[in-house]
Amino acid sequence: MSLFVKICGLDAPDSVAMAVVEGAAMVGFVFYPPSPRNLTPEAAGRLVAGVPSGIDRVGLFVDPKDSELGAVLAEAPLDLIQLHGSETPARVKEVRATFKRPVIKAIKVENAADLDAASAFDGVADWLLFDAKPPKTMTNALPGGNRVSFDWTLLQGRRFKRPWLLAGGLDADNLAEAVRQSGAMAVDVSSGVEQRLGVKDPKRIQAFLRAARAL
Repeated sequence: MSLFVKICGLDAPDSVAMAVVEGAAMVGFVFYPPSPRNLTPEAAGRLVAGVPSGIDRVGLFVDPKDSELGAVLAEAPLDLIQLHGSETPARVKEVRATFKRPVIKAIKVENAADLDAASAFDGVADWLLFDAKPPKTMTNALPGGNRVSFDWTLLQGRRFKRPWLLAGGLDADNLAEAVRQSGAMAVDVSSGVEQRLGVKDPKRIQAFLRAARAL
């Protein structure tokens, strides 16, 4: 089975096109104003139009209100909603029911206890996503996409009801080791395919997806 890859934080037609051509299974678009990757609903709608059927289009939100989700979905026909904030299991269930779309719930990981806490979302969300919890000393940290990794071996031997993605500090150079240590079958990358914060690099997207295919 080939590695399942999500490219997140896409920002321009050329980066979307590269992700599509090189075989990404999911493409992600960010709707979080403090992030340099943030898109307006209208801009996202134009990018989503370039994604063919068979590739899932994901919107990343952080503790969104229903009105925010509705405004984006009116302009950009997304297939999944990713919740990357402090949403509770009840809120995940509510979003899933209200908007009739599968939900990816991000779990921020620093230690084994954080993975234990993921059980509350396992079976409620359709996917789990394990991302690195930013260090307390990091200034202007984002909910994700901080070029920070966690100890991948924490996932060894873990079993979940739902499929899960590994995220946090991945790039073409460390992908093989991350998969080996964690046992991941699906990964999510954002900062690791950027030329600078918030600006995707089509060549790095290509390199990452080719590295994934080589595993």
